[in-house]
Amino acid sequence: MLRTAHRASSILLAAAILAGGCPGRSGPTDPAKPVPGAVATDPLAPVSQDAVRDAVAKLTTKHGASPAIERGVAQAASLWRAGDGDFAAFCVEHYVAEPAAREALFQKLQATVEQIRGHLLELGRTVRWGTEVEDGPMVPVDRLLATYDLGAHVVDDLFRSKVAFAILLNFPLATLAQKVKDGPSWNRRTWAEVRLTGIVDTRVPGELAGAASAAEAAADQYVAGYNLWMHHVLGEDGKRRFPSGKRLISHWNLRDELKANYADPEGLAKQRTIAKVMERIVTQTIPKAVIDNPRVDWDPVSNQVTLSNAVEADAPKDRTTQPDNTREPDTRFAQVLAHFHAARAIDKFSPIAPTRIARAFEGAELPEERVRAMLVELLESPLAADAAREIERRLKRPLEPHDLWYEFGAGGTAESELDALTRKRYPTAQAFAADLPRILRDLGFTDTRAKYLADLIAVDPSRGAGHAMGAERRGDKAHLRTRVEAGGMDYKGYNIAVHELGHNVEQTFSLYDIDHTLLAGVPNTAFTEALAFLFQARDLELLGRPKPGGEADRLRVLDAFWNTREIAGSALVEIDIWHWLYDHPDATAAELGAATVKIARAVWDRYYAPTLGGKGTALLGIYSHTIASPLYLFNYVVGHAIAFQLEEHVEGKDKATFAAEFERVCRLGNILPDLWMQQATGKPVSAQPLLAATARALKR
Repeated sequence: MLRTAHRASSILLAAAILAGGCPGRSGPTDPAKPVPGAVATDPLAPVSQDAVRDAVAKLTTKHGASPAIERGVAQAASLWRAGDGDFAAFCVEHYVAEPAAREALFQKLQATVEQIRGHLLELGRTVRWGTEVEDGPMVPVDRLLATYDLGAHVVDDLFRSKVAFAILLNFPLATLAQKVKDGPSWNRRTWAEVRLTGIVDTRVPGELAGAASAAEAAADQYVAGYNLWMHHVLGEDGKRRFPSGKRLISHWNLRDELKANYADPEGLAKQRTIAKVMERIVTQTIPKAVIDNPRVDWDPVSNQVTLSNAVEADAPKDRTTQPDNTREPDTRFAQVLAHFHAARAIDKFSPIAPTRIARAFEGAELPEERVRAMLVELLESPLAADAAREIERRLKRPLEPHDLWYEFGAGGTAESELDALTRKRYPTAQAFAADLPRILRDLGFTDTRAKYLADLIAVDPSRGAGHAMGAERRGDKAHLRTRVEAGGMDYKGYNIAVHELGHNVEQTFSLYDIDHTLLAGVPNTAFTEALAFLFQARDLELLGRPKPGGEADRLRVLDAFWNTREIAGSALVEIDIWHWLYDHPDATAAELGAATVKIARAVWDRYYAPTLGGKGTALLGIYSHTIASPLYLFNYVVGHAIAFQLEEHVEGKDKATFAAEFERVCRLGNILPDLWMQQATGKPVSAQPLLAATARALKR
């Protein structure tokens, strides 16, 4: 995935176009300013059918009968309001029938959209810099700037200025059903036109888009500050098992630390401690005093907090030194409620997808029923029991809930050894940036292409776990954010950095090297995640470690299955939580928390307890995405399946072919998911290739 607040190109388009602008700006037809002498009417009333018939009649008289006229008028009329003015007159003035003039209009709009979304992204990156990039202490105004949404009124302004109506009048709008039915026969120009109208297929007031953005910014800040100083997290026996200075963000670093400890002699005790920490976070029984605080010690089993006698030299000066067992308030779930209330306000302005749930799947262009079926197919697979038995043989013990994050093939190298290697090589983010040309060459890109890509990617030290932020206009750079601690980039940060580099390379190719910038990006976030996984899987090779083969390839398949099935449960929990929210719109944060724990435990007991035990655990609720970027997790599952399909497609090919194929598929752009996969690999999106390969690997 992204391991954090990643924003893929398809999301950035929505964010930059739907979220930013000049708050309070009114266009020339502000319905709040009645025209002198006009008959009083409701400015928000829909356009009359008489006006629609009048527009069609006048355009037919001027240009001749045409289905395009009827379609364009209907599309524009669906979002026109009485306060927007004379509908028929607008249609007569702005409908373009002559092919050369329509081509000129398309090119002008495409170029303008690129500049709007690109510059808004750059401005948003600037105002959020203090909260996202580790370049010194944050000051209070940084948090205020992060909530300042420069694009919140863009779509609103496009409607007020009537640019949106000119788009809808002249180019085709398509529903997901139409894309699925007709999309395979469209040429790329038609797809570009559909992406253009998709920008203005809903009319959300700017203040509501701004409120949604503010909720996201607040949740991002909450997650970015959720760190645990592990030297002060004690085992049940009171022992300190984690080294001084190890500061882990929830959930990414906690999960990765747990994975790394399979190679540690004291790993099992550490893993049990981390699992208890996670359980405390999800159930909101974690003491507030221990969050990002190295001045107190905490035993997560007894849940007791004591004054630490091992305060670290770089401990923040503003943290309490008073032991306090008071639990964190329901802050975690208050963030989710803020997302929900912002979404509910937008729902009535989104007739095509009238809930946040529907918009998530509409945006992914994969129906919820199909995604849910994929999740359940993975969770119910009998292969899980066989894989679990193999893990038990390898670990020589019964499995426990934290083995949800077991990695096949892990344990060959201690994390401390890899940490020493990456810290020496990358003492700063700038050192990683300087090594990008070499990394890209080692992945198979030519010297010329490696330099081309490296010149278009900037590397920033992240306050959070890390994320990739692509450019949205040619001339700007993609930004790679990864965490770099005081002693240098540890292996976790490096692993994330290689993943985010995969995002950045995709984002660069799919913007700079595509035929229509309206098709920049990939079909949905699952695809950019899949492409990033391809890079991440090669991280050890890029450190000079030998390329795996034979048994390692078999374990790679099993690992892909186990990891995909792991996140499938969390994704299903998140979807069910949001359905619960819509069924209980007046819920409090405490009620949402209780429901989350109940749903997480139910999914665990049904799909995981038979192989991992721990009936009633709430571990599936730990993912920070559910707090900062709701309804994102299912993209990981689809992304893992897609990544496996792509990996199989490039299997056995040399590095140069891998790089060439990576570039080719990135240039397919933002078309329908199945169409993209057919053109990339010859097969539609499916979990079946992963399941079939897993069955073969288990038999071996």
